[in-house]
Amino acid sequence: MELWYTEKHTDTVDFSIKVKKHIYSEESPFQTIDFFESEEFGTFFTLDGLMMVNEKDEFVYHDMITHVAMATNPSIKRVLVIGGGDGGTVRELTRYKHIEKIDMVEIDEMVVRASQKYLPITSSKLDDPRVTLYFEDGLAFIHGKVDAYDLILVDSTDPIGPGEGLFSEAFYNDCYAALSKDGILINQHESPYYPNYAREMKRSHSKIKKIFPISKVYQFHMPTYPSGHWLFGFASKTFDPIKDLQKETWESFGIETKYYNTDLHTGCFALPTFVKKMLEE
Repeated sequence: MELWYTEKHTDTVDFSIKVKKHIYSEESPFQTIDFFESEEFGTFFTLDGLMMVNEKDEFVYHDMITHVAMATNPSIKRVLVIGGGDGGTVRELTRYKHIEKIDMVEIDEMVVRASQKYLPITSSKLDDPRVTLYFEDGLAFIHGKVDAYDLILVDSTDPIGPGEGLFSEAFYNDCYAALSKDGILINQHESPYYPNYAREMKRSHSKIKKIFPISKVYQFHMPTYPSGHWLFGFASKTFDPIKDLQKETWESFGIETKYYNTDLHTGCFALPTFVKKMLEE
């Protein structure tokens, strides 16, 4: 008998992966956590039936959430990751020797512990001495903080369930207050392709651009996310990601990446016309 994982991208579009083995399933207080083994994508994990991370393409997402900001302001020293329970974003941050502090706030400890057991490819640096794990609500954690971080990376799920509040105007205001005078916010910005995702993309962008003087959107190719066309938001108090790109400084770090590079850095902000129009609405 064949076993298949199937995710509904829309009511009429399905995405399926043939599964070798269903290796873990647990109900946390927040969501359903599953880990699978597959031929094509290696180990992958889902939350409430939606693909989060797999061994084959995780490098795309984690490169792009991390290195765009670090190449714009290579002097970043204090970082907050909200979400990111698989550990991949933290892994990329730990490659910068000059970063002094990495706080990761994940509401669901079971996600972190399962990732440490079944996805060591992403979770391998959660024990770095600069990393502090907080198992609590990111909304409550950041509220009231002032000038606490140089960079905030919102590595969130979609705006449903535990991730819903991480797309609110109140949360983005708290992020602004928690950032230093040169602070940068990167947020998971959904996809422009299918209407249900595009709606959330537009809502997020409209809220963030009211708060931050610099607000842009950049794209990347994520094969296992709905449509494969996915976005991050870049918001900053002072740095423009194109004008202020520190190409030589970033390249001097000697960080070997599989997806990100400084040519791509500039190119990823060049959006298709239909996306630009949607963001301007």
